[in-house]
Amino acid sequence: MGKKKVINKPEAAKDGTEAKAKPEVSVSKKESRRIESGRIYINASYNNTVITITDIRGNVLAWATAGSLGFAGPKKATPFAASKVVSAIAEKVAKTGPVDIEVVVSGVGPGRDSAIRSLANAGFNILSIKDVTPIPHNGPKPPKTRRI
Repeated sequence: MGKKKVINKPEAAKDGTEAKAKPEVSVSKKESRRIESGRIYINASYNNTVITITDIRGNVLAWATAGSLGFAGPKKATPFAASKVVSAIAEKVAKTGPVDIEVVVSGVGPGRDSAIRSLANAGFNILSIKDVTPIPHNGPKPPKTRRI
């Protein structure tokens, strides 16, 4: 059946009048804190563009992808879609978000350059841009030659 909810009525004050209960005010953590600096991770692949904004410690504040904004198929990987993703991120973090950012770019998709340009136009102060795209270095050992 579950536990029953017990309602506590306010007790009468000493002078005989009823004490009124104070309404609870809940303030979420994300609204209360103002973040000055953070990082923006841009993952630009051939199929999609993913942008994540975090604080310096790496806690995610907001994220958006071209697919989540309604772009479908090959349109997700376009520079236009990447600029729209940046504007969506800027809207999400307008009140709390960081102003000074470090940009970390990964991937070789067509949206990477336009995303960085859109970040600058959206009012973010870009402190540094770092490219962390993985680069192959001669790869694994090839298989043995086939003997017949």
